[in-house]
Amino acid sequence: MAAVLEPVDVDLSMRVLVIGGTGFIGPHVTRELIRRDHHVTVFHRGRTAVPPGAREILGDRRRLTESADNLRALAPDVVIDVVLSSGRQARELMTVFRGHTRRVVALSSMDVYRACGVTHRLEEGPPEPLPLREETSALRTKLQTYPPAQVQVLQQIFGWLDEEYDKIPIEREVLGHVELPGTVVRLPMVYGPRDPLHRFHPIVKRIVDGRRAIPFSIDMAQWRATKGYVEDVGVAIAAAAVSDRAAGRIYNVGEGDTLTELEWAQQIARTLNWNGEFKLMPDDDLPAHLRAPGNIAQQWIADTTRIREELGFRETITRDEAIRRTIEWECANPPTGFT
Repeated sequence: MAAVLEPVDVDLSMRVLVIGGTGFIGPHVTRELIRRDHHVTVFHRGRTAVPPGAREILGDRRRLTESADNLRALAPDVVIDVVLSSGRQARELMTVFRGHTRRVVALSSMDVYRACGVTHRLEEGPPEPLPLREETSALRTKLQTYPPAQVQVLQQIFGWLDEEYDKIPIEREVLGHVELPGTVVRLPMVYGPRDPLHRFHPIVKRIVDGRRAIPFSIDMAQWRATKGYVEDVGVAIAAAAVSDRAAGRIYNVGEGDTLTELEWAQQIARTLNWNGEFKLMPDDDLPAHLRAPGNIAQQWIADTTRIREELGFRETITRDEAIRRTIEWECANPPTGFT
């Protein structure tokens, strides 16, 4: 299904540089830009092929300044940084491209919201009101998204993550320069083929293994967090990149309705034609890895109205199809060490 993007102030045949565009999300951004007849160059380490139709420049995102001359020579209209990890990297990004591009698009995360800190018990006080909105919802007051031990674990999954990982300083740097306008795209929990976190695998594996009953935390069953299918997330990022209206703006990205965790599990089960039972149980009766993590009184439901109204974004893939594709990939690519 083709993306449904309403006509807005879009520059045709733009030169777009995508930094770190060969992982989970980046290829979908690149493909959508190429589909829309833009000229795309991907800056990456050369370990994975770029999508057909894209050019490439090889280099290391962690040493961006070393490749500054080659990158500036492209004279890109827009730079999309898929793998920004820290405020320090964002400052380097803005320094390299100030005077050499019209706009920078930075991928952020909904973990910037105070709601994330409440869930992880890093923020004191009551839960944040929902839905989470770009301009009015509070951000975390503590600039350490995750403890060092958890960052080290995440670095084994996301090679681009550095020790200073936090999206809040990134947003401040990218939106804080008059000379070089920025756009921030806050991503949801992204699922789909090549998901490095294998979000669907715990349910898929238990069903495929033939279990007739699957224990499920009664507390976690009703928890909601905005998700987004990876291909649609790529379309949303591309929409923010090609519209001049997006300069200086922040956009939440994700599905317009937010299912509970139990509803997601039930959707997966239906796709796999499983007629077993999800057995809701108190956390005290469950092994540690099946219990609800953190303060689940705080949910992460984001308002994605802005990107839909301002940029005309619409999902390109039905949820049923997105789940089917994700399950197919999970079955073919099980993670190691999962029991």
